Amino acid sequence: MKLKFFSVVCFMALFSTKLFAQDAAAITDEELKKYAIAMDSVNEMQAVLSGEIKEMVTTSQTISAQRYNELFKIINDEGKLLEANATPEEISFVKEVLAKRDAGTAKIKETYQLLAKDFVGAAAFNKVRKAISSDEGVKTKYQSLMDELAKDNAVN
Repeated sequence: MKLKFFSVVCFMALFSTKLFAQDAAAITDEELKKYAIAMDSVNEMQAVLSGEIKEMVTTSQTISAQRYNELFKIINDEGKLLEANATPEEISFVKEVLAKRDAGTAKIKETYQLLAKDFVGAAAFNKVRKAISSDEGVKTKYQSLMDELAKDNAVN
C-alpha cells in the first residue's frame, strides 16, 4: 500500500513538472518579441517625456532647477508656498510642468494599454508578463531582446 501511494505521489510530481514547463514553453518567440517591442516603446516614451521635463526645468528663465524641486514638493499646499515666498510666475511654471507631465503620463498609459490589447494581445501580454516574472529563461531572453531594442532608441 505504501509503495502504491509513493508511486502515485511520484507520478503526480513528474506530471505537475511537465505542466509548469508547458506554461513557459507556451510563450512563443513572436509573443515575447511583440511584448518586448511594446515595452521598449513605452520605455522610450517615458525617457522622452522625462527629457522634455528636464529640459523645461533646466532652461527656464523663470525658476532655477533647485527652486523648482523645492516648490514641486509643496505645490498643492498654499501655506507652504507662502512660507517659501513662491511668486505667481514660479507657481505657474511648476503647474505648467506638472500639466505637461500629467498629459504625457496619460498618453503613455493609453499607449501601453493599446499596445497590450491590440499589438501583443491581452492574453499573450499577460502570459508573457507572468512568464518573465516566474521563469528565468524567459526573463533572460526578454532582457536580451530589450538590450537589442535599446540600441535603436534615440534617447538612452
